[in-house]
Amino acid sequence: MHVPDGFINAPVSVATGALAAAAVAVSLRGARRELAGTGQGGGTGAERTAPLAGLVAAFIFAVQMLNFPVAAGTSGHLLGGALAAILVGPYTGVLCVSVVLLMQGVLFADGGLTALGVNITDMAIVTSVVAYGLFRVLVKVLPRSRRSITVASFVSALVSVPAAAVAFTALYALGGTADVPIGKVFTAMVGVHVLIGIGEAAITALTVGAVIAVRPDLVHGARGLTAPLELRTSPLTGAAPAAAATTPAPAVAAAAPRRSVRRVWLAGLAAALVCAGGISYYASASPDGLEKVAHDQGIDAKARDHATKDSPLADYSVKDITDPRLSGGLAGVIGVGATLAVGTGVFVVLRRRRNAADARPSADSAPAERA
Repeated sequence: MHVPDGFINAPVSVATGALAAAAVAVSLRGARRELAGTGQGGGTGAERTAPLAGLVAAFIFAVQMLNFPVAAGTSGHLLGGALAAILVGPYTGVLCVSVVLLMQGVLFADGGLTALGVNITDMAIVTSVVAYGLFRVLVKVLPRSRRSITVASFVSALVSVPAAAVAFTALYALGGTADVPIGKVFTAMVGVHVLIGIGEAAITALTVGAVIAVRPDLVHGARGLTAPLELRTSPLTGAAPAAAATTPAPAVAAAAPRRSVRRVWLAGLAAALVCAGGISYYASASPDGLEKVAHDQGIDAKARDHATKDSPLADYSVKDITDPRLSGGLAGVIGVGATLAVGTGVFVVLRRRRNAADARPSADSAPAERA
């Protein structure tokens, strides 16, 4: 659903750019809290969330290269807003998808640069907000279990894709450059993206379910799923029956040793590299939902050449490498590495700024305490 240059006029592109910038600014502040508070043990988990958030961005980049067929002559791909919001939080999720869109636009000529605000608004903000809002509602009404998290992930991801299609239609109604009946655009966009949403839902549910199966403490949307650690008085001590009741032991839980996330991180990175570097060769070559609708409705007549169309990585292939398998695979690996580096860098800086802000009040209060 990457919108190219020329589909949306300048005033609406500027307005969505301002909206996207404001949303990213808000997300930067919100992500500081999420990166500092995710994981059991609060601040303990904060030390591992920045690399994981960077990995989520890289994984979304990789899986977006895997176009899957949804109808005759039409394909779809992961948008990723629901997956990112559930795994690392809605604010961090918006930033993850925004990083992916930025890397795709600059390095791979995928999604117009003047349309970057449109794409961030549609693919990062709308999908993350709609998906996470619905996810939280479902988690509250469903039984408190891991299966419920997976079911809620499936449904919220499914709904987020046609929601993005509706948002694009609204933007096109405001600033579309081709004279096309909006009713036809709406029907075509929503129809095909409901089918794409099924694929999005399956990928999201499988990924969230896989992480929950091994490390539920790493899933932002599963916070509170694990029962708190309790102490039980042994009957051998001769204690009274009343003393044998369970006693919450938050101090023990907080003091529990941290479990390394290295295996999860390495497994996620390996999956991303395999998807982008190997499986992407077998992805559907059919146009995605927006491309198909744009062609059928005549919207693409107003498309303009991408500003970075001469990039050495344009169209997800390495320039001057003639073997398509090697060219596409190498471009995918480079994209995963670049997205991982940029995403991790952003989130590490945010985490450090949050830690510095938390440490400042205590440092300021120290002289007064000594006095």
